[in-house]
Amino acid sequence: MRRLLAATVCLLALTGIARAEPVAVVEDVQGKVTGAEFMDYVVPGQVIKLGPGGKIVLGYMKTCWHEVISGIGTVIIGREQSSVHLADFKADKVACDPSQTQRIGKELGESAATVVRSLNDDQKKKGPPPLVLYGQTPIVSTPERGKLVVERLDVKGERYEIDLTKAQLTQGRFYDLAKSNIALAPGGAYSIAMKSKFVAFVVDPDATPGAGPVIGRLVTLQ
Repeated sequence: MRRLLAATVCLLALTGIARAEPVAVVEDVQGKVTGAEFMDYVVPGQVIKLGPGGKIVLGYMKTCWHEVISGIGTVIIGREQSSVHLADFKADKVACDPSQTQRIGKELGESAATVVRSLNDDQKKKGPPPLVLYGQTPIVSTPERGKLVVERLDVKGERYEIDLTKAQLTQGRFYDLAKSNIALAPGGAYSIAMKSKFVAFVVDPDATPGAGPVIGRLVTLQ
């Protein structure tokens, strides 16, 4: 009876984790790490174990909390930050858009015109504000394959097309535009589209080039 009860509790816990909304993304993994892989989304209650030489970098999307955890130990994912046992823990805030968590698993209905209009109307914005990126090179999350189109909205003439049909995507869904040597203009308004999916965003005026925290460059296209 006790074994059955324990198994039931375990099953309920796993079901709860499976249904939970992602709160962080795994930005880097080194050495022996079990329970998560590079560019996994992780959810509250998820347990990650670090073995010899283990290191994991986590970016919390809502709090913009950036963690570097290394050494042998255990990590439990929380809603705003991790609980760490034994392992070394370093963390700080980085630039990111906290609305990113609301966009994962949802299709944005925002039009390009709304985004451009919001750039010039700080007092009377209509609808949700566009996503803000803090790196010049986005990382796109998409479950589909086909032609990815990146286009500038506020200035004509800047447009990129990337064929993801045969591209190597991390975890089968993440593509870093750095692979195509694409760097967007700080302060610019852009859209990324594939088939019927569309996301509009602006690049922060102080956005930096090159590799930066994933949570500051992530665009979810679903």
